[in-house]
Amino acid sequence: MIQENFIKLYEQSFRNNWDLPCYTDYGEDESYTYGQVAQEIAKLHLLFKHCSLRRGDKIAVIGKNNSRWCIAYMATVTYGAIVVPILQDFNPSDVHHIVNHSESTFLFTSDSIWEHLEEERLTGLRAVFSLSDFRCLHQRDGETVSLFLKHLEDEMYEAYPKGFCREDIEYTTLSNDKVMLLNYTSGTTGFSKGVMLTGNNLAGNVTFGIRTELLKKGDKVLSFLPLAHAYGCAFDFLTATAVGTHVTLLGKVPSPKILMKAFEEVKPNLIITVPLVIEKIYKNVIQPIINKKAMKWALSIPLLDGQIYGQIRKKLIDALGGRFKEVIIGGAAMNPEVEEFFHRIRFPFTIGYGMTECAPLISYAPWNEFVITSSGKVLDIMEARIYKENPGASIGEIQVRGENVMAGYYKNPEATAEVFTEDGWLRTGDLGYLDRNNNLYIRGRIKTMILTSSGQNIFPEEIEARLNNLPFVQESLVIERNKKLVALVYTDYEALDSLGLNQPENIKTIMNENLKNLNSSVAGYEKVSQIQLYPTEFEKTPKRSIKRYLYNSIAED
Repeated sequence: MIQENFIKLYEQSFRNNWDLPCYTDYGEDESYTYGQVAQEIAKLHLLFKHCSLRRGDKIAVIGKNNSRWCIAYMATVTYGAIVVPILQDFNPSDVHHIVNHSESTFLFTSDSIWEHLEEERLTGLRAVFSLSDFRCLHQRDGETVSLFLKHLEDEMYEAYPKGFCREDIEYTTLSNDKVMLLNYTSGTTGFSKGVMLTGNNLAGNVTFGIRTELLKKGDKVLSFLPLAHAYGCAFDFLTATAVGTHVTLLGKVPSPKILMKAFEEVKPNLIITVPLVIEKIYKNVIQPIINKKAMKWALSIPLLDGQIYGQIRKKLIDALGGRFKEVIIGGAAMNPEVEEFFHRIRFPFTIGYGMTECAPLISYAPWNEFVITSSGKVLDIMEARIYKENPGASIGEIQVRGENVMAGYYKNPEATAEVFTEDGWLRTGDLGYLDRNNNLYIRGRIKTMILTSSGQNIFPEEIEARLNNLPFVQESLVIERNKKLVALVYTDYEALDSLGLNQPENIKTIMNENLKNLNSSVAGYEKVSQIQLYPTEFEKTPKRSIKRYLYNSIAED
């Protein structure tokens, strides 16, 4: 059991960092110190008390990353209630289901999302609050929430007649074994389950971040991954708030253009990201430089290549703000070509591995210890084993246990029983292997692996990674049709337009050439029979993984 109490970490942090900047909304005037955040939490606690909220009651939060999202989350857990963060990408019917299934009492939501929800379908809610100013958007008949909020300043004065100060910060005492968070997953299989995370699971991740000094007092981070997802939440928000870091919340779609500008302004000390963001930067910023004829020639000369790689590294580091100690990449598989290039230029990046069910971290290594193609070392508070159905196989299912592993799925004992082995290990659903130094290597998902008639294992993600590096391929999806592999490709129309090549006959010629090049670089059993053009980007989870199950019946022979 983790020694540090999860809730007390924040009681101490708000006291110790009272005058430091805490949350800032990027591009807006909204900004809070740690003391001001503590005061906002105190106001919400008075409201919860007025409504006789009990420990263990659920409070749902949905909306873009902003200061009030963080305050609502913090107020919930420090009161002893259970927070239910909902991804803003979920459609209204999913949101209705999650709010009802979790039995949430209150809902904090952005105004734009509330417009699309139907209050008559949210039968258990007592009140709904806006994430733009905490005003009451809706209350159940007989509730006095709006009236209480009108007189909130008077209530604060009555509770704290000398004014609210750091000595007034005192949060509930709740042991780490209690469930504090319900996180509804949005996986690539389309089925949403409520992951029950305890104070211990959350403290396991946060204290790991503190112990390894991922973030320190006075550091800065730019939070652009959705905070309702375990990965961004654990480090950009929870670890950051526990140590006195200044969090700037992007609150916009993180396109490379918007991100580059924000990195330049915020100059973060740590960057937490997903592969898609880094791969787009590689494709848009680096590939055009290294694909020039003169550059290719210069890179072939041993003494020049080191200097040029040094210049590219500096350009990339400067573009990301210039102050970060490392970039941590997680949430999905990294393109091997991009990974190899970043390793070659000695860019300070590392790749970790985790899942919502572990809040999320399973493995990580600092960039200067990171072994290329791995996903870092299994954490010292976690154990991993490789379960092989066939003892002679080189890979098997990664199974884990330890401090970060969830309590189970909420109101779903069948799914909980299914995901744990009889001897108590969590089945991750990922295939891979461990080396002698406890570095973890991931090959693919069990559900996406294709088994050929000759008994060969095909990992479509590996073929897609090669295809995505070929000219004018924006993204791809390899699926099996009539025992043959077919690649669905969404074309990079912007690049085609810029060269005047956006005509059907040109695209056909380019894709035929890509198919030839792809098949010359893969094993015989991995050859793709055809490339089929797809008209739009593929639908993705918040981690930016393609929702594969939606496309399994699309390819035609």
